[in-house]
Amino acid sequence: MKKNTINIIFITSIIFVMSTMLTFAEEIDPAIVNSEKFGMLTLIPPLVAIILAFITKNVVVSLFIGILSGGFIINISGANVLSAFIQSFLDLVSRALGSLADPWNAGIILQVLAIGGVINLVAKMGGAKAIAETLAKKAKTSRGTQLITWLLGILVFFDDYANSLIVGPIMRPVADKMKISREKLAFIIDATAAPIAGLAIISTWIGLEVGLIHDAFGSIGVEVDAFGVFLNTIPYRFYNILILAFILITTILLKDFGPMRNAELRARNSEGSEVALGGFKEADDLAPKEGVELSVWNAIIPIGTLIMAALVSFYYSGYSSIMGGDDQALIQLFNNSPLSFEAIKEAFSASDASVALFQSALFASIVGIFMGVAKKIFTVSEAVEVWIDGMKGLIMTGVILILAWSLSSVIKELGTAKYIIKLLSGSLPPFLLPSLIFVLGAIMSFATGTAYGTMGILMPLAIPLAHSTNPEMSYVIVSTSAVLTGAIFGDHCSPISDTTILSSMGAGCDHIDHVNTQMPYALFVAVITVVFGYIPAGFGLPIYIVLPISLLAIFIGVQILGKKVEDVEV
Repeated sequence: MKKNTINIIFITSIIFVMSTMLTFAEEIDPAIVNSEKFGMLTLIPPLVAIILAFITKNVVVSLFIGILSGGFIINISGANVLSAFIQSFLDLVSRALGSLADPWNAGIILQVLAIGGVINLVAKMGGAKAIAETLAKKAKTSRGTQLITWLLGILVFFDDYANSLIVGPIMRPVADKMKISREKLAFIIDATAAPIAGLAIISTWIGLEVGLIHDAFGSIGVEVDAFGVFLNTIPYRFYNILILAFILITTILLKDFGPMRNAELRARNSEGSEVALGGFKEADDLAPKEGVELSVWNAIIPIGTLIMAALVSFYYSGYSSIMGGDDQALIQLFNNSPLSFEAIKEAFSASDASVALFQSALFASIVGIFMGVAKKIFTVSEAVEVWIDGMKGLIMTGVILILAWSLSSVIKELGTAKYIIKLLSGSLPPFLLPSLIFVLGAIMSFATGTAYGTMGILMPLAIPLAHSTNPEMSYVIVSTSAVLTGAIFGDHCSPISDTTILSSMGAGCDHIDHVNTQMPYALFVAVITVVFGYIPAGFGLPIYIVLPISLLAIFIGVQILGKKVEDVEV
């Protein structure tokens, strides 16, 4: 009897110990194990991606090799190098397929492609050109022409490429007439391309931005509404906001400085319009179909449908999620006041942004196709072809997204963020982290010419680091905004950036002249962004104090550095 009792106790103890060990093993984060196992080697994938991006100027190749290096580190065992290489390639394919299999990621890519299709439909129906020409007719002075160009750049918010290709060719003849330099025109176009597209809640950029935010927070086990975080970063996108304000201030005051003022003086003193510079080629990718009667409604209806459908889709997605959940207080709120401000806010917060944006983009595409066919601009086959053709320019976005998600997956598994957190924890003043992230993003983006790749590399590192430094969501949001706006600053003024090149083309400006005249302006706004924006925000100053002070600093700086340039009237 005693022997049986002892056996039972012994077996029970073994089972208890084994189950405890198994439970503990399940709770161990592989990222923690890998960060301790590989140490500094965990930094190799992002460093390889960054360094290669500097050398090759090709973010796709850089991300690809960065992912391979991470897979190699994970799979290396002993001296079997060949096997590790093979496994790293198979690992890359698996991660890419896994990224596409995720419904969120698939929705992001599909909505980006669908919005590209809508943009092309609007352009080929002549809607974009009709709106641009209507605004151009209202320009009576050089000041008014610059304001119209600025306003038009903001209205073409949905895509930075569309902005550069639409605004430039339309406003160039008007700018020449008003003796505005091609350099100034190119600057206004460029400064309202990526900066406004990065802020817009309906654009070809939002998929990337929201997707990376969602993935980075997921890597640290924090459940957030990624779209809600995106919205909260908008007031802290200091560079985006300040560069738009800078254009407005310099235009109203008619003050310029540096090489730009020299270009403006030359244009004012020239006889007749400036001649198109040698080597300039007209950009007509988004030109209307030949023979189309221009109508602003060909833009207003499809784009308006896209915006309205997105708002409805966000609400419905959040409503469905809440009504199918367990939060009785929210369910009661929707039963009693479904259209109250609180209900709408909760619905948008609970919505699935990737699904909602794809739904709205697809619906707007159908409306655009129907309009084109009903107005006899296209046949059904032609309309579908135009829609699909609009997606081609955004295939690269999809490739970068997949590679960025795959690199993020490698970095997460290796525990790179956890190693950096351990390395930097307590060694960096918290108030400086947002500024450091902004500067790092700016350098990377300037060197590579792409904001997308920079965001893909930095976001998986910045959010975990910010969260470990200060878990307050407001602080993490400031740091998140620094990634987004730092990448856009570098992309905006980089000589190898697509939008910089397209802005030169659209304005008919020599590319190097555009870069040389734009650089001092971009750097001026970047310095204000750090000194009066991210450093005070890093200290925790509220945005309603920081943003007005930053805007005031821009105004005072223009007054001090700028010198008057005469207006021209017709």
